[in-house]
Amino acid sequence: MVYVEATMHTTYPAAEAFDRVTTWERHRVPFTQIRRRPEGFVARTGVGPLAFDDPMRIIRSDPPRCVQIVKEGQVVSGWAIIEVEPDGDGSVVTWQEEMSFVGIPDAVVAPAARWMVRRTLAQLLE
Repeated sequence: MVYVEATMHTTYPAAEAFDRVTTWERHRVPFTQIRRRPEGFVARTGVGPLAFDDPMRIIRSDPPRCVQIVKEGQVVSGWAIIEVEPDGDGSVVTWQEEMSFVGIPDAVVAPAARWMVRRTLAQLLE
């Protein structure tokens, strides 16, 4: 398993920051499309027939403070927690995630996972 954590201060108030990071369709991960389902969402990553689904279930949602997700796919497993804390006129958002890809060593996954979490958080809060 690869553990990644990113923290970012934003000028957005906590409620708006929470809305931005939990509007799953706004997560712009390369070659990935998000579709909602009743218990969470599915991220489909790939090009054409070379793709896989990353189904995620929301197991805790406490707006505007915290959301907790479990990855339930055959290719990607793990969890994520996104927490938002008020901070003056803005807020601080912390994204923690632990993931594992079947057949791919953690040493290969780690740099890409760190890049993805940090980049996505920055884009959501820009």
